[in-house]
Amino acid sequence: MTPKSEIDLSADTGTKGVLSGDERLVVLAVTLGTMLAPLNSTMIAVAMPDIMRHFDAGIATAGWLITAYLVAMASLMPLAGKIGDRFGRRRFVLGGLALFGLASLAAAAAPNLSLLLLFRVLQAVAGALIVPNGAALLRLAVPELRRGRSFGLLGAGVGLAAGLGPPIGGALIGASDWRAIFYINVVLVIPALILGWRWLPRTAPLSQERKFDLAGAIMLPVLLVLSAALLMSIGRETNVAILVGGSIAAVTIAGAFALQELRHPDPVVQPRLFRRRAFAAASGGIAFANLAMYTLLLSLPLLLADRSGSSPLQTGMVLAALSASMIVLAPLGGRLADRFGRRMPTTAGLSMLTLGALIVAFGGTEISLSVLVVGLIVVGSGLAVATPGLQTTAVEAVDPAQAGVASGVYSTSRYLGSIVGSAILAGLLPTAVGDTAGIRSVFFIVVVAAALATAASLGVRARPEVSVSLAQKR
Repeated sequence: MTPKSEIDLSADTGTKGVLSGDERLVVLAVTLGTMLAPLNSTMIAVAMPDIMRHFDAGIATAGWLITAYLVAMASLMPLAGKIGDRFGRRRFVLGGLALFGLASLAAAAAPNLSLLLLFRVLQAVAGALIVPNGAALLRLAVPELRRGRSFGLLGAGVGLAAGLGPPIGGALIGASDWRAIFYINVVLVIPALILGWRWLPRTAPLSQERKFDLAGAIMLPVLLVLSAALLMSIGRETNVAILVGGSIAAVTIAGAFALQELRHPDPVVQPRLFRRRAFAAASGGIAFANLAMYTLLLSLPLLLADRSGSSPLQTGMVLAALSASMIVLAPLGGRLADRFGRRMPTTAGLSMLTLGALIVAFGGTEISLSVLVVGLIVVGSGLAVATPGLQTTAVEAVDPAQAGVASGVYSTSRYLGSIVGSAILAGLLPTAVGDTAGIRSVFFIVVVAAALATAASLGVRARPEVSVSLAQKR
């Protein structure tokens, strides 16, 4: 079977609002590949106790299996989008899929925690290759009139993977052990590779004249690791000198990184993208929204585990309320973005996210399961309605030649929210087992993050800033 040649955007084969057959297969290939990243960022949470017992490791060490994964994803996505723009996005999506499958099999066979951490980072490298380049291919393959719908379907897949990660992980571990959460990735990798090889469009490489931003590529992960370590120290007894020194170092590196990126002709993270109001609003909105969702998703299993009679299955069913609403309504969010413009459904959705967070927060640590489920349904519904408009805005705010870079920076913003959420959670909850004040603080952070996401969405434009002819090809 020969790979599909580059899609001709001038041939608008679908009717208004309905994806064509070719477009559906591109969306399916990209969605299956993109689902690997969020699935593996949440599925491992329920495996942590098993992994810690198996390797006789403490939470301070084993916790980096989560944090390092998120940091690597956030650090590498802008770079991956950039090299995809330069050398062809299709090859990096396919290469990322193959690498993710191999890294997952290696992680399942890891004989010690150090190698397991290495293979987790390789999973993140592979995911970073897939996510921004897959989104950029959707930007290329689907015309504007149906683009919101395609990103809505992509958002449904991401929500499905992130929300079902914990219950799937719990079921797999119950049937086998922690290694099963890595083997399951093959179920997504194989069909994504087959579909991608056949249907993903080719893109012409761009000029390679500009010098690679090596300093920026090094400083970004260093900055994120240091920042995560500082956030994880919240609520713990930490030497004041270490905190002060770490904070000064983080500020210094952040300043040097900003100067480097502003001066470099082709930076890893293009800060000038944030001069575009729509792009800045979309990136800020998704960062705060993901901070709220990820913190809630990781904290609720810990809260429910302290209740008598609560089981992993029950916890999984409760969390399924969030993912189910995201799955059902994400396509609707895409259709609303196409019909009414990007701003209205985005702001409405993030307002629903805030309302759902308030329901959970007011319920507190003694919240009933029925009220909790209602709150999670509202949260998931809000995210489903808002996410397509946010992601579509991010890639439409730039010229098509920069779609990969924009998608990478946008994805980094998403993962930055996850990193901050998981790091703060690790700092607050270890000292708050059985301590309601710790959980209440977490819920307060969720509400504030959701409100900030809503405020950021007011900067989203109703329609694209950059007008692109359907006849324009890369």
